[in-house]
Amino acid sequence: MAQDSATKSVGKPPARYEDDFYTWLLEQVALLRAGRLTEIDALNVAEELSDVAKSEYRSLESAFAVLAQHLLKWDHQPERRSRSWFLTMREQRRRVGKILRDNPGLKARLAEAITDGYADGRDRALSESQLADDAFPETCPYELADLMERTFDMEAP
Repeated sequence: MAQDSATKSVGKPPARYEDDFYTWLLEQVALLRAGRLTEIDALNVAEELSDVAKSEYRSLESAFAVLAQHLLKWDHQPERRSRSWFLTMREQRRRVGKILRDNPGLKARLAEAITDGYADGRDRALSESQLADDAFPETCPYELADLMERTFDMEAP
């Protein structure tokens, strides 16, 4: 591989993926921008791009987990409802919206992300609430509209 401007060191061999990930990334970006496609470490670049896609999905799943966690607590512990729970749900709704706006291709995986996120959110809600395991449904009882649009009354139950 020819020397890359990202390292700014003459005569040094290119960074290896296994040895210096950060420098390797910078070099791959510089090669791409320079159009030097034959010098790209294609297999590792493909692996990293795949990991980025997985990370975007996990961000969506995580937002649904937090949202489900607080919805379950809201629905099953009305005496403990708080502004904090409400604001957390509002924040996670915004987060879901931003993720989907930036990654419209994830819309095809919404049902999966809700299902996967719910499982984690249910466990978190169980842990925080100290309720019995059967207090919350094992499968997600919420539709996308419930998760994203339901209104909440901050008054006493």
